[in-house]
Amino acid sequence: MPITVKSHIQHEKLALTPTLTKLEDIELRVLPQVNTDPSSNLFPYLIDYDDFPELETTLEEDPTVNDYELVSKDDESGIYYINYAPHTVLISEVVTAVNGFMSEAKTKNQGWLIQLQLPNRDALNTIWEYATDNDMEVNIIGIYDNKSSDPEASYGLTQEQRKALTVAYSCGYFSEPREKRLSEIAEELDLSSTAMSGRLRRGMRNLIAAALTDE
Repeated sequence: MPITVKSHIQHEKLALTPTLTKLEDIELRVLPQVNTDPSSNLFPYLIDYDDFPELETTLEEDPTVNDYELVSKDDESGIYYINYAPHTVLISEVVTAVNGFMSEAKTKNQGWLIQLQLPNRDALNTIWEYATDNDMEVNIIGIYDNKSSDPEASYGLTQEQRKALTVAYSCGYFSEPREKRLSEIAEELDLSSTAMSGRLRRGMRNLIAAALTDE
């Protein structure tokens, strides 16, 4: 079943991360293109920044940028073609490889807020494994069934986080008074207390971000 996935990704070698880190007020958005070559490192960007000399100096110093070309600009924004350096970490290659495409990508909190159109959940699992193998920090904000406008009940949770929260709830971990200790809940899933605590903490963070905020 086709799905839409909204996610936030971060990595120190992810495209243009050094530029995002240095120029706090910069906003970048990947523009749609017809190129479907998964090995292509050339992408068009709409960049909002009011100091073009500083922007271009930063791009020249950015280790994820091989070269760039200014296509057009006005007072506060410009369209650039950017060619990534060979060692740059990209998510686009695996997205294309699973027959998906990125319908939106823009900067947020020194990372990238992306929206993916994928053929099924197996494709999402492949992307998740690729991101994990490449040490990307990935937060899934929402998963949507393309046959309806209602989000599935994932609310930004991974399957592991969802299971941890569900088991903790059913065992009375969130009751007052608490019915079971963290160590007892961890035993239910054959996890250490530290691992269980991490899953609960990250799960609650993702749940709050997806359900209660615009982050």
